[in-house]
Amino acid sequence: PPSGSLVSPSGIQPDAWIPTVVSYTFKVEQELARLWSVSAGYTGSRGYHEIISIDANLPAPAICPASPCPAGLAAGTLYIAPGTPLANPKVANTTTWWSNGQSSYNALQIDVNHRLARGLQIRGVFTLSKSLDDGTAWNSSVGANAPGFVMYPPNPRIDWGPSTYDARQSLAIHGLWELPLAKLRGAADKLLGGWSLGGIATVQSGFPFTPQLGYNPSNDGDSRNPVRPSWNPAFQGPVIEGSPSQYFNPAAFVAPPNGTYGNVGRDTLTGPGTRTVDLSAVKITPLSERLKLQFRAEVFNVLNHANFATPNTVVFASASTAPSVTAGLITATSTASRQIQFGLKVIW
Repeated sequence: PPSGSLVSPSGIQPDAWIPTVVSYTFKVEQELARLWSVSAGYTGSRGYHEIISIDANLPAPAICPASPCPAGLAAGTLYIAPGTPLANPKVANTTTWWSNGQSSYNALQIDVNHRLARGLQIRGVFTLSKSLDDGTAWNSSVGANAPGFVMYPPNPRIDWGPSTYDARQSLAIHGLWELPLAKLRGAADKLLGGWSLGGIATVQSGFPFTPQLGYNPSNDGDSRNPVRPSWNPAFQGPVIEGSPSQYFNPAAFVAPPNGTYGNVGRDTLTGPGTRTVDLSAVKITPLSERLKLQFRAEVFNVLNHANFATPNTVVFASASTAPSVTAGLITATSTASRQIQFGLKVIW
């Protein structure tokens, strides 16, 4: 490399463990009445030796109030003085996959089902769950709502929090109705017979996201900016405001002092939820003994409900004390607007 430059090595822990997941489930199913049944179950899992992304070449921090901690930092604060050398000063920060990640999942699942009879079928499924880990994505390009790297690799438990895909509540209701039109003949049967209507409604709570910094004040040399801000002790009021123009209030956070890590947890805020209703109308017309014509009309997001994506998570773009003007701004939706499509298929 050119003189004075440092290589940023990438790799995996040489003695990495095999990721292991232990899962368990228990379910009870009961018939309520003819054609109706309900099941309730618990599903859980624990993960060990899972892969997390770290910077393995960090300088050794001081634990305050040890020297050279400046006055005013709380006891136990990790402090890296400017100019503290990296563990290996011959290389820059690393991208290393380490096998000491952990995860936990617990869920209550309820399923109510009406079996297909007389042209009617209904099913509703509700899940109340909680998924926790200390690193969901292997790199920042995978998990857009959280940093891809552990903030302080010697203690990854600081990053223990909701998984980036942790949707606490999810409800889906599906129905199918074969229209009970009287048996017709000739052209009337071809036009009015064979219709069925279907629909699915889904409601899901939002995914968590992590307030982030657009720079790294910790002096640990990691250019991926995994450091989070700190909570503002003087802030009062709700952090989540819910408006697309400012989904969360950036005044709830402050920039951490130079040489330190912020105290905001990973994935501590929850983004907007989603609600969609899709409808379909299907008609099957027999053309011969072996030939059928299927016509489909489908409307996705029939209510044209705007489901917003994760807001801009960067609270402070630089070491300036002023929050970013785009902090909490939502610029995209997570689902499409109302979409209508038609299809024609020949079945034989």
